[in-house]
Amino acid sequence: MIPAVGREFFSDAICSSQRFHLPRTSESSVSQLSHFDQSGQAHMVDVGEKQETHRVAVAGGRIAMQPSTLALILEGTASKGDVLGIARIAAIQAAKRTGDLIPLCHPIALTRVAVEFEADRAASAIDCQATVETFGRTGVEMEALTAVTVGLLTIYDMCKAVDRGMHFEGVRLLQKKGGRSGDWAAPAR
Repeated sequence: MIPAVGREFFSDAICSSQRFHLPRTSESSVSQLSHFDQSGQAHMVDVGEKQETHRVAVAGGRIAMQPSTLALILEGTASKGDVLGIARIAAIQAAKRTGDLIPLCHPIALTRVAVEFEADRAASAIDCQATVETFGRTGVEMEALTAVTVGLLTIYDMCKAVDRGMHFEGVRLLQKKGGRSGDWAAPAR
């Protein structure tokens, strides 16, 4: 139920067709986005002419929780079982299925997916880092980000019965290697 005070705003936001029209983009801004053709229509990028290279992407993120939830996970006493073991498998599986989840991603033959979890007791959180590799024509940044996101979602799913207030922080690309654009690393926070 929407409170009376917010009902008018909510109604305006949903009903106003102008709020859902994206502004026309200039030709130069469309050309900077590789998933749009010259007329602004979405398309899958043609990577056929790109050189196959060794490509690596590392992504990270965190799930924060109550200290008692972290204790359940680390002691292995969560009612659904080995939380981090299952989250690791889910993250690896997600990296392999990224092309099925994100419409314009290419299906990629991955050569390696490594997922690590580290507890931060002081912050009552678990950090997740995924490293994904391939030898191919397109990068694996989306696969690394998908792995981290699904790994953290799996932790949430397995522990939500005791802590619905868990939240995600800082899911982001940490570094990428290979390809035409070269190497990149996120600035230190």
